[in-house]
Amino acid sequence: MKISRRQAAMNQVMQWELQITLLLNRTLRWRTVSPFFRVISNLGNGKFWYALMAVLPLLHGRYGFQATLHMGLTALVTMLIYKSVKGATHRPRPGAVYDAIMQATSALDEYSFPSGHTMHAVSFSVIAVAWFPALLPLLLLFTLLVAMSRVVLGLHYPTDVVLGALFGLWISQLSLLIVR
Repeated sequence: MKISRRQAAMNQVMQWELQITLLLNRTLRWRTVSPFFRVISNLGNGKFWYALMAVLPLLHGRYGFQATLHMGLTALVTMLIYKSVKGATHRPRPGAVYDAIMQATSALDEYSFPSGHTMHAVSFSVIAVAWFPALLPLLLLFTLLVAMSRVVLGLHYPTDVVLGALFGLWISQLSLLIVR
């Protein structure tokens, strides 16, 4: 049976992403990697963002409150899109498919596509930086670590993270267009 070019390309992407997932997941063998990325993942699950949203009005008054409101409303849209896409795709997590991939922390749900942690991290970061540009270095680093944690911990494939980031960027950009 002959496979199409498209199918051959998809197979190549799937092989590539499995190799990347395995490579990053193997870093869990180092003693400090797992605890570090579990903390990052846990913070990226909302704690960091909720703390930022609570602090902004305290430090910046009404302007900080407006930024927090913008972040919160965009988070609701992000959540709706995330749940819709995840419910439609039903892509199993890497640790559920491959025995060689260790899932180093509990997943919030059964499916991997897209990465909700990454979607929210990118969305929150873009909006927060639009309101407070000085936050860029901190939020860029944290967002990259959140995205990386998802693959290292065996919860997502690289494409889950990349497309989650693109969804988060798209949603936040649309929200900025609406607000401005």
